[in-house]
Amino acid sequence: MKNFHLKTAAALLLSLMMFSCGKGGQETADGVAIDTVLTKEEIAKGVLTPEIMWKFGRVGAPVLSPDGSQVVYTISYYNLKANKGVTNLYLVDTKGGAPKKITNEKGNESNPIWSKDGKSIYFVSTREDGAQVWKYNVVNEELTKLSNIVNGINGFQISPDETKIVYAADVKMQKVAGSELYPEMEKANVRIYDSLMCRHWDTWEDGSYSHLFIAELSGDEIETGIDITPEATWDTPMATDYEIGEVQWSPDSKNIVFATKMLTGREYATRTNSDIYIYNLDSKKVDNISKENLGYDRYPTYSPDGKTIAWWSMETDGYESDQKRLFLMDVATGKKTYATAGFDQNVESYTWSNDSKNIFFTSGIQGTEQVFKMDVVSKAIKQITKGYHDYTALSFQNGVLVGQKMSIKMSPEIFKVDANTGAEEQLTYTNEHIYRHIKMGEAKERWVTTTDNKKMLVWVVYPPKFDSTKKYPALLYCQGGPQSTISQFWSFRWNFQIMAANDYIVVAPNRRGVPSFGQAWNAQISGDYSGQNIKDYLSAIDDVKKELWVDADHLGCVGASYGGYSVYYLAGHHEKRFKAFIAHNGMYNLESFFAETEETFFANHDLGGPYWDKNNKVAQRSYANSPHRFVQNWDSPIMVIVGENDFRIPYTEGLQAFHAAKLRGLPAKLLVFPEENHFVTKPQNAVIWQHEFFGWLDKWLKTK
Repeated sequence: MKNFHLKTAAALLLSLMMFSCGKGGQETADGVAIDTVLTKEEIAKGVLTPEIMWKFGRVGAPVLSPDGSQVVYTISYYNLKANKGVTNLYLVDTKGGAPKKITNEKGNESNPIWSKDGKSIYFVSTREDGAQVWKYNVVNEELTKLSNIVNGINGFQISPDETKIVYAADVKMQKVAGSELYPEMEKANVRIYDSLMCRHWDTWEDGSYSHLFIAELSGDEIETGIDITPEATWDTPMATDYEIGEVQWSPDSKNIVFATKMLTGREYATRTNSDIYIYNLDSKKVDNISKENLGYDRYPTYSPDGKTIAWWSMETDGYESDQKRLFLMDVATGKKTYATAGFDQNVESYTWSNDSKNIFFTSGIQGTEQVFKMDVVSKAIKQITKGYHDYTALSFQNGVLVGQKMSIKMSPEIFKVDANTGAEEQLTYTNEHIYRHIKMGEAKERWVTTTDNKKMLVWVVYPPKFDSTKKYPALLYCQGGPQSTISQFWSFRWNFQIMAANDYIVVAPNRRGVPSFGQAWNAQISGDYSGQNIKDYLSAIDDVKKELWVDADHLGCVGASYGGYSVYYLAGHHEKRFKAFIAHNGMYNLESFFAETEETFFANHDLGGPYWDKNNKVAQRSYANSPHRFVQNWDSPIMVIVGENDFRIPYTEGLQAFHAAKLRGLPAKLLVFPEENHFVTKPQNAVIWQHEFFGWLDKWLKTK
């Protein structure tokens, strides 16, 4: 282990003591124990299980103090029996040492921001009167409630001079409910719409939108703010993630820069044209500084010297997975520069150096997410880190760089990174009390030749107690997105280690249509869902199944979202390769999917256009290769999983597939989660999902 010194050793020892002994958890204010301790049976078994997964602490993004000496971050813990969790704030020293928990379980905490003197931390907490702004005094450890905003807030940013705050809060702008439109019908239960989009992700539109407010910060009190987007019938920050990081102050506290999509109705549903806006506190004027670009413009930040604004930009309207390009604008002249021109990768999380001379950012490269540094003047880009891992969030202060890092074998933790050499030092060991009792499977890279003679990275994950003299059933994992890399991610849902722990070889190909292998590789899938990427899947499984330790007669195929589409499509084209399939919230009938999904821009771009455009050859090819058109070829058992609150790929897609399989006389099973969306996130639902998942696979792949 690199840079392992006495303070780091002490932190590791303390983390083991905290969770390896005692009563078995931390007590919340309402008496519910947060379960973190492994049972004797779990220790004896020694491998990852669904129940153990919910004993993990889930580490959030790091935020450095102004002097770079401390990191504040969140950890979420859960209680499986109570079916809920809580998120609290923690501090850790960047020189090493034991983390310190600074809030208790009376509420959920988020959005931590340091004061300029490093003596206080502002944050959002739900501990009283909804989501409000609180302050933690680092010196005397006191908590102070600062705001009492009716109905709470969605997030906030403190001005650098600490005299003002910008916060986001919901404002009712339209009447949607029948009882609102017809007051005399107070018991009516109906929603009434005349425009798109009437629902988004997992929520029906209720006529409320997230607006930005500016308020005075006077002492330990925040006054009710003034709405600076009073007429908006769109969300700022943008739906569906509502990230307050897209709203930033200028260093002189005179301006606010933010990203939003000022579109409504049909345009909102069919376009991705968000823009970067500057609001001036004195003039009350709003200027659009990115109007010439028609795709996404997001995540603006000022440089520390206030002379430059950076943001990432996508060129193509309607293409949500276009290349993320870093743009810089000279504040004085308005001149814009495509700073990462020639860099054939995406710019993800980024942060400025204090002297405004460098930008550190994360970017995907060949199935990993690494840290890079760009010289703002020369635009020279240098890769800082290397290895089998993903860095997903960065913070830089006073010469100190920290990041959130994970891998297929490790859930996210906080690391310090040498900004010049890339040398790493682990600062948090949140789940070491689990790792020391369970064995993880190895994840190895394998380069497979595709049908068009390209090289494709395939991650192969082995059972933790792998024995090369035995034969194991194998799973072809089909990635969703579709343009999402199979990197070194740790997922608390589709977790490769749990699959491996159930004695499966996991075959995870970075088929055509994923980032980190150049834009041509990423873009190829658009308009070609049933084409080269499907061949890539089969090249991967056909290559790995040749190994003596793979039971080639017992292969399974699993996936969600676009991966679910892949499962449905392969079920009709697999030529007897697979003995079982599992599709989670997948596209089955592309015509009904296009008509039902809410973000129409996605379907327009990926499928080529609407199904009624008979002169559109790309679109008609997509619909001609919809999985439902090949259900007559299905010949293997299939399990279908849906969430009733999934508005991206509505549950009726899975219902169609299940009905078709049963009517054809095939073994089939349907799991319906009434309260879940595109993902299964509630603890008990997630555990049942895992048990049903492996119960189905074991039935068909382990029974000789």
